[in-house]
Amino acid sequence: MKADMNSSKSVGNDAPCVVKVEPSDNGPLFTELKFYQRAAKPEQIQKWIRTHKLKYLGVPKYWGSGLHDKNGKSYRFMIIDRFGSDLQKIYEANAKRFSRKTVLQLSLRILDILEYIHEHEYVHGDIKASNLLLSYKNPDQVYLVDYGLAYRYCPEGTHKEYKEDPKRCHDGTVEFTSIDAHNGVAPSRRGDLEILGYCMIQWLSGHLPWEDNLKDPNYVRDSKIRYRENIASLMDKCFPEKNKPDEIAKYMETVKLLDYVEKPLYQKLRDILLQGLKAIGSKDDGKLDLTVVENGSLKAKPVAKKRKKEAEESVESSVEDMECSDKQTEEATQTRSKTRKRVQK
Repeated sequence: MKADMNSSKSVGNDAPCVVKVEPSDNGPLFTELKFYQRAAKPEQIQKWIRTHKLKYLGVPKYWGSGLHDKNGKSYRFMIIDRFGSDLQKIYEANAKRFSRKTVLQLSLRILDILEYIHEHEYVHGDIKASNLLLSYKNPDQVYLVDYGLAYRYCPEGTHKEYKEDPKRCHDGTVEFTSIDAHNGVAPSRRGDLEILGYCMIQWLSGHLPWEDNLKDPNYVRDSKIRYRENIASLMDKCFPEKNKPDEIAKYMETVKLLDYVEKPLYQKLRDILLQGLKAIGSKDDGKLDLTVVENGSLKAKPVAKKRKKEAEESVESSVEDMECSDKQTEEATQTRSKTRKRVQK
């Protein structure tokens, strides 16, 4: 399929797919495309959902890709699912707070995602609210996007060795990136899980201890190392009140014990978060329960209408909408082998 931003045909409001277009020499899009081709074909995702008895998996489906020339310039395009608003917008609209239940529900679904991509030899390396998008049609489903920093940590079943490279220090988003990344080490599974831990703390407390010094990545790294050695002090700093989220502390304690090449026990981590839901009288019901926060206090007022509007209006700025009917989707699937020949190996 060809992507043309000057198409005279208007895009329907309910178009289920988008086309992501970048100049063909764009490195991150090429990296992202390789991930999708290897690990995000619809049949792969559906098989995982079926065998792991999941309701859904928050990994975008890859429908097709190719190259397109326009005005003498070459562009690479990729067709993926369409999504709604990102969590960062909702987080900021909620006065930079999510409820404890919401944080735990989100994290359970993100663990599902990470287990899948890790089992397909990749790590994400840049988990954060702006890279988590709500489903276009179901605001209780969240998807992890932007695989431009995705790294194939275990090609052909052989894990990359731990090696510090000064040229790669602090890769990723500084406030969330792992200690390994701060030290210039290639991403691994434990790094993704560490990043998720920082996200949980920020979403629930509204702040990370090093956020005021992000221009000094060495300070951020040293702070993370110091708090890793004393998780209790991190909890005290971020949650000064008595009602601390013990499950997040236990999660962080578990993750910090992982070796660089060690396979995490994902179900053990999920069980820790499920215990947190139980502690607040809740359960894994699949509802994100995004709520309005005023003056730091949670209100029980749902923001479904606002989320629906955002889902209709907000799509990643780097993505151009393109109508993708059922027939076109079928064509995209059938032409994968054709477009692959046009994409740089």
